[in-house]
Amino acid sequence: MASVQSEREDSISRQQESPRSPEAQVGMKVEDLWDVLEPQLSPTEKLNACFESIPVSAFPPAPSSQVIEIKSDTSLAEAVQILAQHRILSAPVVDVDAPEDATWMDRYIGIVEFAGIAVWILHQSEPPSPRSPSYGKAIDAAINGIMKAAGLGNLGPEDAAMTSGNFFEALTTSDFYKNTKVRDISGSFRWAPFLALQKSNSFLTMLLLLSNYKMKSIPVVDLGEGTIDNIITQSSVIHMLAECSGLQWFESWGTKKLSEIGLPTMSPNQIIKVYEDEPVLQAFKVMRRKRIGGIPVVDSGGSMAVGNISLRDIQFLLTAPEIYHDYRSITAKNFLTAVRNYLEKHHQDSPLISGMVSCKRDHTIKELIQLLDTKKIHRIYVVDDNGNLEGVITLRDIISRLVHEPRGYFGDFFDGVLPLPANSRV
Repeated sequence: MASVQSEREDSISRQQESPRSPEAQVGMKVEDLWDVLEPQLSPTEKLNACFESIPVSAFPPAPSSQVIEIKSDTSLAEAVQILAQHRILSAPVVDVDAPEDATWMDRYIGIVEFAGIAVWILHQSEPPSPRSPSYGKAIDAAINGIMKAAGLGNLGPEDAAMTSGNFFEALTTSDFYKNTKVRDISGSFRWAPFLALQKSNSFLTMLLLLSNYKMKSIPVVDLGEGTIDNIITQSSVIHMLAECSGLQWFESWGTKKLSEIGLPTMSPNQIIKVYEDEPVLQAFKVMRRKRIGGIPVVDSGGSMAVGNISLRDIQFLLTAPEIYHDYRSITAKNFLTAVRNYLEKHHQDSPLISGMVSCKRDHTIKELIQLLDTKKIHRIYVVDDNGNLEGVITLRDIISRLVHEPRGYFGDFFDGVLPLPANSRV
């Protein structure tokens, strides 16, 4: 189990050796503003004022490999491969039927993400056509299993067998899966089309959307061209903060212990988890129902975490279904084991290989940021001296402790871009 402790010794030298990055230049802008703000302001008020004064156009552009657009007529199978290949959680969907002079709101139909793909798997209830020779008993079993997973009740250990053998291999090789287009799952998109920032919007607006409004990424649009100019993610903000180590404003905030800033926000009995002997589909179902991006896998006792499953890991059910042949059932534990073996065999780097990453309540926010950035993970688990699970801290939790939302701040910001109904289904 990895921990913050191993990061402490080399964090200072690593920061000193690294040249100031574009992200650190943003930190310098905050530093300059910090020095001239009224001394009577509290540190939180000063940070709010600093970030409100910096436009999102100052945020470094995302790597070209991460600014990917997917056409609405792309198959779901191809979309999964694109997201997995570029190691991104989501991508804007371009309407292939939109006119060339369309505004950005007409050019895009939404954002496809692994969360939406999980919705498709869990809620797809259309039975296979008996007239189609491509559907056999294996597909019938797969669809019936998906329909059961979509029910209101929990899946028990006895139901893990419904995802055994060639369940996902049969599903992903079927015409049913191959012919499903990205636009066909638009009912799983969270927004229509999506929340976006203009270049003139402030850093504060961006930080609040990524924290209080649970956005994992936000496109920045060019109104003149009607296109996406940049995509800012929670991970890129955490990287920016990691690059600000040594700056006065960051050190005054980052050197505080987790317990000083109210993290973790939950008690041990509030942790949403899945047991290692439960079907892996139960983990994805719980994440969807609770609207969270990851969940710890715990032992039979319920207190010791043995792994973590995130929504993006559903790709391994769809891109490598053959790796589960040796398992009688795909439980959460078997899923973790199979995926780790697969990644190691193909020499692929992934947080799933390193296992659980943990920290203690007496670690600082700075140490957490550095570990999250180094490991490229989205959450870290808080444990006691005996390794018992005490809480979870996400990227969103950290960003939410950096700034606060003033009363009435967003005004009519959300007008025109509406969340889809909670009961939207494909």
